[in-house]
Amino acid sequence: MDRESASLLPGVCALLADSGKPLPDDTSLEKLLDRFTELSEAGVSLPESCLCLLEFISTMASNSTSDPSILSFTLKLTGLMAATEDGYRVLQERSVLEVIFSVKHWMDTKLWDDPCIRIGWLYGFKRMLLHPKALTFFVQSGFLKPLLELQSDPSIFVASAAKQLLVHILLATQPEEGHASIKAREDHSAVVLQTSDHINESLKEGKLASGNARFLSLLALILEQARRPLREQLLKALAASLEELAEAGDSRITSPLMDVIMAGYSTESDDVTKRLLSSMLNVDKPFDLVQAAAWFLSRSRSCASRDAVNTRQAVRILLLPLHFVTEQPLLGTALVVDNVTMAAQLKNKKAFISMICSCLGKAPEVALMPLDVLPCAPAVIVLSVVTLLRMCSGDTLTSSWPSRNEDFRCIVSSGKVQISALNALASLSASPGANSTTNQVSEILVHYLCQPNSDPTVLKKSYEALLQWVSLWTDPSSIPQQLGEDLLMTVKKRACDPRWEVRDSTIEFLGQLQCIPSLGSVDASLLSNRSTAPLLREALQDPESYVRASAVAALARGLVPCWQQGSELPQEQTDTVRQLLDILQKDTEGFARRAVVHYFKTWFFVCSRPPSSPPSLLLESVRVVFSRGSLDLDWEVKVNMLDLAELLLDSAFLDYKRRTGAENHPYATFYTDINGQAKDADAALESALRTLVGQGVFSASLSSLVDYDRPVALKACELLITIRDAISPASALTMDVPCELPEYGWGREIRELLKSKGDAGRHVNVCEALTLLDLDERRGLLSQSSDHVHNSLQSLLQDILSAGGALADSRKDGGQEVIVDCY
Repeated sequence: MDRESASLLPGVCALLADSGKPLPDDTSLEKLLDRFTELSEAGVSLPESCLCLLEFISTMASNSTSDPSILSFTLKLTGLMAATEDGYRVLQERSVLEVIFSVKHWMDTKLWDDPCIRIGWLYGFKRMLLHPKALTFFVQSGFLKPLLELQSDPSIFVASAAKQLLVHILLATQPEEGHASIKAREDHSAVVLQTSDHINESLKEGKLASGNARFLSLLALILEQARRPLREQLLKALAASLEELAEAGDSRITSPLMDVIMAGYSTESDDVTKRLLSSMLNVDKPFDLVQAAAWFLSRSRSCASRDAVNTRQAVRILLLPLHFVTEQPLLGTALVVDNVTMAAQLKNKKAFISMICSCLGKAPEVALMPLDVLPCAPAVIVLSVVTLLRMCSGDTLTSSWPSRNEDFRCIVSSGKVQISALNALASLSASPGANSTTNQVSEILVHYLCQPNSDPTVLKKSYEALLQWVSLWTDPSSIPQQLGEDLLMTVKKRACDPRWEVRDSTIEFLGQLQCIPSLGSVDASLLSNRSTAPLLREALQDPESYVRASAVAALARGLVPCWQQGSELPQEQTDTVRQLLDILQKDTEGFARRAVVHYFKTWFFVCSRPPSSPPSLLLESVRVVFSRGSLDLDWEVKVNMLDLAELLLDSAFLDYKRRTGAENHPYATFYTDINGQAKDADAALESALRTLVGQGVFSASLSSLVDYDRPVALKACELLITIRDAISPASALTMDVPCELPEYGWGREIRELLKSKGDAGRHVNVCEALTLLDLDERRGLLSQSSDHVHNSLQSLLQDILSAGGALADSRKDGGQEVIVDCY
């Protein structure tokens, strides 16, 4: 701790110990505790360096009139100090721990009812238990009983903290094989027995599902982390209660009960988890059955291949609702649940829809299961989802509509089911044999896109699914012509939809479609670049900025192949570039302007790789991007602009490297005359620097160096340092690479920085400026957050003292309270 902070700390302790001066903002206490924690973790002995803290804790241990927030802070601080050997010893010698952590003491003073005190007690113990002796102190002092009672605390924050502490204690008391003392084993047995008894009683007495769920969640957390002996002890002790819950069939606790089962589950599990799992996978309630099966597959992936019996059962359960609703042959004739029971589930619309969505969520995973586990081919699962989507759309004209159509009115136009089915269909494109169903899938997806009143989210999911399935068309000629024509007509219509979300999804789809290699040679009627580019260019003028940004990105994706080939740019692209530069200058929303800079960044990246070179239109455009981007008010636009500057920098020095043969570093120079090449290297370097100046890279970097947004200034500083490090000290003295600064704005700021270094001209020499700007120091400052100045222990102590004094004065004068600024 620094000397200034050490001198302020006694005053702060005195202020906090004064019951008449509670702080108006207790977050400053949390900040103070964080500072003490950092000091302790750095190896500073708080009892030795901060003796006043011991006096403060001793005083507060017998103080029942202070503000609860300060008493809570004291409990946490005590636990922090007791976590170290010297702190624990000193506090024990002063008999502080027994008093300050005594629940009876806090109950007698009526303060235990305040959740602030209970939280302080829990967090204090959590920290203190890092010391090995503290665990024995906790167990032998009888603190386990109040901790167990806090598991049901009405405050969710207290109950959560209590759960975490109990789990820590149970795991920490597990005896090491062959190393634990008799006393340690006795402590462990006592903790396990009290804990299991308390959970048993709570589960038997629990009248509310929420109460049972809370204790099941606690048990699952313990079982997940416990070693095998502790797992078996707890499961054996709680077996009767858990089996009773499983047989009760309460849907509200299916998930937490399955958590418990899977936390203790393995193929070598004892009879308890085997019986519980068997019960859950054989209940007669379809909703609970599906929920349990989904939970089993989610949590048992590592041993699914070794437990084929339960995995096969879970798969059949999850396919059952789809089999029943769509009448697709997913399960054959042997059903897990009869049709009458399934039909009864339809009476509860909410539960039925939830059950269908659970099945759809697991369908892609099920389709990837080994064939000896699946009761049908994966392609049948795909077709069942297609049938379900037809039913959801209300399409009664298809032959795939089941005979019991009247039973399924609840899923017609259900957005939740449609979205789940579309998500499933997108993922099912990766299942074995999926390419055999491509036409049926594409047909239903285009059908959904044609629906006039489709929800925007449903349309977006339809586009996403279609992209996954279109990528399976390895032979574009196999695409039905009518399907392509329908899709093109639909996309044109959706691009003009009155809802901006739909227009945005459509433009995004067109852009992503360009990235599918197999469609590169598809005819114009099937959404080629020729047929979609006019839609994208028109979208550049869309009234919604998100759509304009998506159009810019889509145009870039579509032009990448053209850029890669280095082919001559068509007139349409030249016009588009002018449009984009106009957006960069005039668009009022940052989304579109960011997308424009990213467009040119992508273009330059593609074209700057040898043997190709950037076209003249691109080089002319980047100068405009730098001049306009430097003036932009959006910091992300400027960071993207600097990313483009970095690409130009790489390109210029890559060319320099090829010309000089430098191998050690892409920006390396020859500092000595090697084979007479030093002068050639300097000339090549000077040429590269002049190129960068002419392109506007230096101006953009210098203007960003003094930008108010720290990420922008830091990025610019790093770019300039990269350039500076490429120039040898000797070369910097001989090279003359001028760069003009504007008279006002950032030019004036740069001149002010250079003025103290002896250079205040309108034109600056790049090499000299880079050595005079103290870039390393500036980078160090920019790398630090703004908190490093204010968020220190010294400033925090000063704030607490200042607020305490101002508060006292305001009360004396009848004024208003002053709120602490704890940064």
